[in-house]
Amino acid sequence: MGQKNFLIGGLGGAAIALASPILADTRAGVDAWTRGNFPAAVQAWQVEASKGDADAMFNLGQAYKLGNGVKQDLAMAEALFGRAAALGHIQASDNYGLLLFQRGQRSQALPFIRAAADRGDPRAQYLLGIGHFNGDIVPKDWVRAYALVSLAQQAGLTLASSTLSQMDEQVPMAQRQQAVELAAELRSEADATRARQMAAAELGATVPSDLGPVAASAASRVVVDSPATAGADYARPLSARSATLGQRVPAAVAAALPARESVKVAPAPAPAPVEAAALTGSWRVQLGAFGQPANADALWNRLKANPALAGKPRLNIKAGTVIKLQAGGFASEAAARAACQSLTAGGQTCIAVKG
Repeated sequence: MGQKNFLIGGLGGAAIALASPILADTRAGVDAWTRGNFPAAVQAWQVEASKGDADAMFNLGQAYKLGNGVKQDLAMAEALFGRAAALGHIQASDNYGLLLFQRGQRSQALPFIRAAADRGDPRAQYLLGIGHFNGDIVPKDWVRAYALVSLAQQAGLTLASSTLSQMDEQVPMAQRQQAVELAAELRSEADATRARQMAAAELGATVPSDLGPVAASAASRVVVDSPATAGADYARPLSARSATLGQRVPAAVAAALPARESVKVAPAPAPAPVEAAALTGSWRVQLGAFGQPANADALWNRLKANPALAGKPRLNIKAGTVIKLQAGGFASEAAARAACQSLTAGGQTCIAVKG
């Protein structure tokens, strides 16, 4: 099969619909927003934004992006996100990069996309993964591409599942196996980076940034509407907005994913995994690679009741400091692939491997 750039089936007309949380300590505006009084929320945030409050700028940017309390204006939203990003606001920085990318400013957006991906933002991971597959905005690297899109899928980005299925047709098995290990490393690094930066933000410290003058220049473009012109009548629910994806490398959506569900590890010790070869059959399915055994235990406890893994022994395969979590006992490659297809349909990354 010849190589091709990534025109995922149906991508041109696909859309990602993701909720947009309003996050800030500007309580008056937040309370008004929660009640559905969007004009009052906008008015409160305009006052605080004029005083240099980054949270208010971010919230006001969300209002302009959604068209709640003001006329929808993505240019104004982008400028407000950029101004807040220049002040070290993490969520604003992520949204700013995604909006830049969406309107085709890819070279300007790339530093923000990279930084967001490094924090584990699945939208940014997906875009960066597509970029590494195509090799147009970043160097071609199919191992990293597969790893990044896998992480986006695991975080709940629905479009990433179909993307991975098509990647499976082009990325060689050896590279997919390498990608599973890389994904574990990237996840661990992202968790540490996000925790460190969020802790710094909570303490009032400015998050270090190498993003250059792009975000800072946004401050000069912000002209905040007066409260008299801000009002509008919109439905109360926070509707998820969609953005149309591009024809080759998809445009991003400047909306935040729902918060990831935290995995609670059961206090009771997990059953001892099978370390030897699979009981029957030489084919296996690999479910992930982990630096922390507890994370492998948590994933296995979640998946072991899945019909695709019924009666299959768990295998812990050590590879340096990483544990590859596998299930063995598949009689053929076709059987292993069928199990992976079932698991992937449920949102779980999976590749078939020969034991």
